[in-house]
Amino acid sequence: MTRPYNFSAGPAAIPEEVLQQAAAEMLDWHGSGMSVMEMSHRGKEFISIYEQAEADLRELLAVPANFKILFMQGGGLAENAIVPLNLSRGESADFVVTGSWSDKSQKEAGKYCEVHIAASNKADGHTSLPAPASWQLSKAPRYVHLCSNETIHGVEFQELPDLKALGCDAPLVIDFSSHVASRPVDWSRVGMAFGGAQKNIGPAGLTLVVVREDLLGHALKACPSAFDYKLVADNQSMYNTPPTYGIYIAGLTFQWLKRQTEAGLSGVAAMEARNKAKADLLYGFIDQSQLYTNPVAPEGRSRMNVPFRLRDESLNDAFLAGAKARGLLQLKGHKSVGGMRASIYNAMPLAGVQALVDYLREFEKTKA
Repeated sequence: MTRPYNFSAGPAAIPEEVLQQAAAEMLDWHGSGMSVMEMSHRGKEFISIYEQAEADLRELLAVPANFKILFMQGGGLAENAIVPLNLSRGESADFVVTGSWSDKSQKEAGKYCEVHIAASNKADGHTSLPAPASWQLSKAPRYVHLCSNETIHGVEFQELPDLKALGCDAPLVIDFSSHVASRPVDWSRVGMAFGGAQKNIGPAGLTLVVVREDLLGHALKACPSAFDYKLVADNQSMYNTPPTYGIYIAGLTFQWLKRQTEAGLSGVAAMEARNKAKADLLYGFIDQSQLYTNPVAPEGRSRMNVPFRLRDESLNDAFLAGAKARGLLQLKGHKSVGGMRASIYNAMPLAGVQALVDYLREFEKTKA
């Protein structure tokens, strides 16, 4: 029996192969007599899971040797506080506001440092991306914050800005929660990246932090020890008990990603090609439709989160009911913006997007 297609923005779909393997290993991981949830995080069994997950993530994302990979807790939302506690030194940080998440980030950071808004697309309803050449960066920010993919508004930077070309020596901090591992990262332009795992990596509860070594060791005195990046790095993410099961599922997902191939590519490169094909298929249909519309400027459209609206919103309930009956789940848009949203993360196969497009077409015909 085919499982329904889950278009949730997060917690989101996990690859079926990963769920099957986790189910098979639930009561006894590799003959240990224990579930992963029952293991000591300092025991040899879990240490092997952790080390493999870290190594696989470093390989998949081509993380340079001078970056530390941290497995933390608190989600991307907590990182809005943890980042300025570690990097701001109580001084100032610049923010590029392109949607709900970057707006939350700058508001939270204001509790710990001075905040400067270098650019914003609020005036157009977060439907386009301000060109880096137009940013008004401050003189000496400790870091520049960017949400590289906005889950709610569906805008994504197709290329990360080169701050040095803009005359800025500050490190770029990216929140890549909702498109991590969907495309390569240009680490030459990034000082730190963070993201909650529950969209493209695994279950809620695990947070990924990839931080350049020279940025460690500057936490404010008020920073909780468990959130001090240097302490976490020095203790291999085990200063406190880490989210062990989340790391395990993430590790299985990394192994799944390494097995993926597409057009002669593998790993993240294969996923990028697949994700581009999925996004092109869905946006292509919406753009020619008389019933559906997407508000985002084409050059800034997210490959992961596709918001759309029915021109006649009195049809919304009927649309969602019909979708559910077809096994197309969780298409309702975020409560703050309404409409619909299809999140087509790595775990969503092309067949799922095709099934959605088929339904969109048939529903439109019945309402014409």
